Amino acid sequence: MAGLSGQGLDGDTLAATALEIIAVREMGVDVTVVVGGGNFWRGRQGAMTGMDATQSDHIGMLGTVMNALALQDALERAGQTTRVQSAIEMPRIAEPYIRRRAMRHLEKGRVVIFAAGTGNPFFTTDTAAALRAAEIDAEALLKGTHSGVDGVYDADPRIVPDAKKYEEVSYIEVMTKNLKVMDATAIAFCRDNKIPIVVFDMSAPGRLQAILRGDAVGTIVHDR
Repeated sequence: MAGLSGQGLDGDTLAATALEIIAVREMGVDVTVVVGGGNFWRGRQGAMTGMDATQSDHIGMLGTVMNALALQDALERAGQTTRVQSAIEMPRIAEPYIRRRAMRHLEKGRVVIFAAGTGNPFFTTDTAAALRAAEIDAEALLKGTHSGVDGVYDADPRIVPDAKKYEEVSYIEVMTKNLKVMDATAIAFCRDNKIPIVVFDMSAPGRLQAILRGDAVGTIVHDR
């Protein structure tokens, strides 16, 4: 949401992200979005400076709510109806997360944005995405990066020029090789619920549509 600055909100990035999501909706695909909050607050970094870890994570959750509201605005200005559901109740600005209500919104063609992670400290938005994907019976979880890295590598390709990119990799390989995809809790949860993960570069236009067309984009994490 921050664009090249890495902090705060960037209008062009929000608008481009909204159009990518709308293009997927136009393919007849139901879409829910889990947003992080790193452009406002890095919870673990706050904890490392001496702040109580739970307090730090709560601040991070509020950052995700700000991002959810910003994305909602961008989507609705582009003509896509949405609902924001928060795992932390704040009824003046978002619905509480209720699975059946989220499913009903999808049936009506709305994009549902899930905010505040799981509502619990010590669990990342990766885990929240895996949890929500299982709850709404999602067919896949798409993990969009914003660093220009277009998949899963055996080393950081920004540092190691000859790093090997995986076209496909298993859940077990991700965990045993400590590949930087998502946190281990999220990977294990997707494995247990048989939810494939596609890791791709969200900043590259058209990637979401290409994935849904079956094109070779990013890296697929699944049982092999």
